[in-house]
Amino acid sequence: MIEAFLLSLVTNFGYLGVFLASLIGSAATFVPLPSFLIVITAGSVLNPAVVGVVAGVGAALGELVGYGVGLGFFYSEKKFFKKKKLSKKEKGWTKIIEKWFNRKLGMLVIFIFAVTPLPDKIVGVFCGAIKYDIKKFLFAMLVGKIVLHLILAYIGFYGIHFIGAFF
Repeated sequence: MIEAFLLSLVTNFGYLGVFLASLIGSAATFVPLPSFLIVITAGSVLNPAVVGVVAGVGAALGELVGYGVGLGFFYSEKKFFKKKKLSKKEKGWTKIIEKWFNRKLGMLVIFIFAVTPLPDKIVGVFCGAIKYDIKKFLFAMLVGKIVLHLILAYIGFYGIHFIGAFF
């Protein structure tokens, strides 16, 4: 049902529909929506380069919902843990993970999750929960999502021509 709605966005609104379908698909943090199928289909009928970029931007902006969920968890956790003191061991692990992510490989991890079928929503929630720099998060997510959606759009473009050669 929701797939039909996303597909109707593309058929009725073209590139704007691709953007909205990707935005909605990525914003659905706890419900998986197959918006990648929409991108493949749109890439077969529209300009795949434009489809990839537009869908990537929409998907990256949609991932900000997961970041916001994590940020809300951070503030509710902070309120909850005022009553409960963390042990030194718990505080130590939390600080180690945050420092490693912030200083070392945070943007690379975000990019890898964004450009592959790995569950990038988990990374968005995690980044919000540790209050990772939103500009770095959005930049890495944007680059990864654009690359992923360009690949998907060209799969649709070349795939439909490949299949059409046999019929």
